[in-house]
Amino acid sequence: MLDTSSINRHYPFQDEGEWELGKFLVENLTQTQMIKFLKLKWFDTRERPSFTTKDQLLGWMDSLPCFTEWKVSKIEFLGYKTVYPVELIWRDALEVVKQLFSDPIFANHMTYAPHIVKVGNQREYGDYMSADMAWKIQDYLPVGATQVPIILGSDKTHVTRITGGLKMHPVFITIGNIDSEVRSKATLRAWRCIAYMPIAKFRVHPDYQSILQAWLWHKCMDLVLANLKAAALDGCFMPDSNRHIRFVFTPLVAHHTLQLIVDTAHKVDPWDLDKFQKAAKAVDLSGVHMPYWRDWLYALLHTCFKFFADHPLKWIKETVGAHELDNRFIVQHKRVGTRHFTKGVTHVKQMTEFIYLAQHPVHSPETLQSMQQALSDFHSYKGAIIEAEARKGKKGVKEDFFIPKLELLQSFKGTVQQLGTLMQFSADTTERLLITHCKDLFSWTARQSKDFTEQCVRLLNRQESMEIFDMYMLLTSHGVPLVNVMHAEEEITIANPALTWVSCVLPDEVKLVRGPRPVRNHFLKGILSGDAQTAFQVNVTPDYNSLSPAEISTKFILPNFNCALTDFIARSSSSSGEHTRWDPEYGRYHTWNKFRLQLHSVFQQHVIIPSRAVQAYLPSDDFPLGNCDTILVDTTGINGKMTSYVAQVRSKLELPSYLSDPLLYIQLFRFISSPADHPELGMWTVERAYTQDQNGNHHREGVIIRVTDVTHVVELIPVFSETVAKDVTSATCLEHYKRFFLNNFADKESYHTFSTEFA
Repeated sequence: MLDTSSINRHYPFQDEGEWELGKFLVENLTQTQMIKFLKLKWFDTRERPSFTTKDQLLGWMDSLPCFTEWKVSKIEFLGYKTVYPVELIWRDALEVVKQLFSDPIFANHMTYAPHIVKVGNQREYGDYMSADMAWKIQDYLPVGATQVPIILGSDKTHVTRITGGLKMHPVFITIGNIDSEVRSKATLRAWRCIAYMPIAKFRVHPDYQSILQAWLWHKCMDLVLANLKAAALDGCFMPDSNRHIRFVFTPLVAHHTLQLIVDTAHKVDPWDLDKFQKAAKAVDLSGVHMPYWRDWLYALLHTCFKFFADHPLKWIKETVGAHELDNRFIVQHKRVGTRHFTKGVTHVKQMTEFIYLAQHPVHSPETLQSMQQALSDFHSYKGAIIEAEARKGKKGVKEDFFIPKLELLQSFKGTVQQLGTLMQFSADTTERLLITHCKDLFSWTARQSKDFTEQCVRLLNRQESMEIFDMYMLLTSHGVPLVNVMHAEEEITIANPALTWVSCVLPDEVKLVRGPRPVRNHFLKGILSGDAQTAFQVNVTPDYNSLSPAEISTKFILPNFNCALTDFIARSSSSSGEHTRWDPEYGRYHTWNKFRLQLHSVFQQHVIIPSRAVQAYLPSDDFPLGNCDTILVDTTGINGKMTSYVAQVRSKLELPSYLSDPLLYIQLFRFISSPADHPELGMWTVERAYTQDQNGNHHREGVIIRVTDVTHVVELIPVFSETVAKDVTSATCLEHYKRFFLNNFADKESYHTFSTEFA
């Protein structure tokens, strides 16, 4: 048997410490800084690393294994010259797919065969493998074959700003076998960059620049994807993440308008730029006559776009006024963990009911019907947009709704049934990939155009080699096999496959793994609601110690606090069968400024979502009446039935010893209308509840409840008049207005809750 005890797993480095030093130098210092570091006099009296020069260090890094090496190819267009030579930085997409398919990090997050998911008698559409097209393609494949669905993404943002006129933007690839929850997070490395597409400037009339650049893009994609298209036709063998060899085919998830292109090319010579470009525009084509997916077997239909920002947001601005719309967002109450638009809503997207439904991570026939109904409702009310003259073009007001993107919404239901939920193809992911994969990647180059692409290739290969070697050494140096054994998980709080693997086999080394950290699970040690569906977390140390009820009433400006506390103690004593002579007026209480609430996802009950902070801060100069959030409460009413209330938390306090849960003092809102009363809004309306004391004074109605009566954190939107009051800010809007809309569009979880369970 081979003795492995003497093998240096850190080779060419002497040990783990030297590897970490070398990695630190390469990742954080320029080459000039590395030279200075290695020449420090500090080394005169201390042992030097085994690499003595920066060239030797970089050479060692470049010698490490790399799964799929980058390369540079010169691209030419016969008959059309460019200002600068066109060079494509790329690697073989098929080899990248093989690496993704076999990566043990994703072993517990892979699906290899089509399947049908049913909840009750309802079919669910989630990832691609649960949809119809996966079954149809599987029927055409040889028995025992596996399909590896290809998903491509690109972004036109330039990732280089260098001299010499060189510009590039990246193309990314992933596979549909990996769970969409993992693919949707850019930091988890389920996407790989396969090319940096050159942005060339042709020596032609400006009218033809865009069409030639589009042709160039597709020609480059042809080169990058050639072997992947061959695998879609003939199949190939790949090891999966558990080291099993599979015979696989690689269908593409992409847009498909090939027949229209062929028909146009038959009528007009594509190389006659002027005529072909005009003919293409007449049928809404880009002018590309040889798209890269023209010869890709099993290319599928899929189109996504940013409809809201292009149309509904503009209509709202025209109706309300851009300045007024911005003001309404600026004065909205700030909640922890929720984006606040301090400068308005220039970049707000995807807020309409249809788009919220389209973003469901899991669909059923019921949700698909709701999505279709939402679209139908829009068409029923769209006449109001014309009447308000909110739809405008370059020539003024438009009286029609000829919007190709709007027409495409009709296809969403069929697309979900064919390919699965639309969110697995979200363009938001590729936008984030620019930050996680490409930000500052080429900042270490010498910025000399003559060898810039070669420098980029070395950097790209070096970066991937170091990442692979880092994980390899972490596992093998502790004797851990390179096979990710399945670990059953009842509840998922970690969305980082690498972290999950290491936390199971090397729990003491999780700090070395990069990427998002686990969601803290308050269901393990927190306070649980009666049905165990909600968890609460309160800090051990209170923010204010030993306050009397009178002090709480004064500090928090709560006139009826004593009465509310007395009523609660009486009700609790009566309901528990324990009668006490304890007088709440002489008790002392600790209070807290906030607590946290955590729920399971309404879409996937085994997934725990991040907790939300609920604030209840004292009045201050910045917040004259306190900084207090709003919640939804389920509690037993006078009639003994469970009743839901919207409320604002004003104080969180500790309990008398014979009660089991922390307490909240809340001020109530009453429901005054439902979504059915105003279908054009689709939101509940609430107003402040008031009560009258024995002296005839009116105060906000306040009660004390157990913290476990809280079910959700909610957002309220003031019912504004024509304009926002001048003295209103985000610190005072909840206190200034009396009526509010319950915002069921705050996030997808809230939307689902208020449109299904709450309704």
